[in-house]
Amino acid sequence: QVQLVESGGGLVQPGGSLRLSCAASGFTFSSYTMSWYRQAPGKERELVASITSGVTSGGGSTNYADSVKGRFTISRDNVINKVYLQMNSLKPEDTAVYYCTTLVGGRRRWGQGTQVTVSS
Repeated sequence: QVQLVESGGGLVQPGGSLRLSCAASGFTFSSYTMSWYRQAPGKERELVASITSGVTSGGGSTNYADSVKGRFTISRDNVINKVYLQMNSLKPEDTAVYYCTTLVGGRRRWGQGTQVTVSS
């Protein structure tokens, strides 16, 4: 079965960095677009970044929310089936639960999420 397991969240001061990881299993990881979403308290879940499979192009193309462009970088390792989110210059408004997700078999699959808190 499809499994997505996030890790790497935590408490960080404004201006700091974190690297989130998502370990994927149960599907042909290299063939699927992977995304990170986040959900802050009282807000809707929103797309943060996505990366295509890159199987045919030789490298996944990326897409970012305007709010994180230039600060966050999504990447993937198709050998060990992981997707990453490098987050730099973090701001208090980046505080949220971050989810790894992909669309497999017509269903959106989600990990359990990892909490990121940006606070001094």
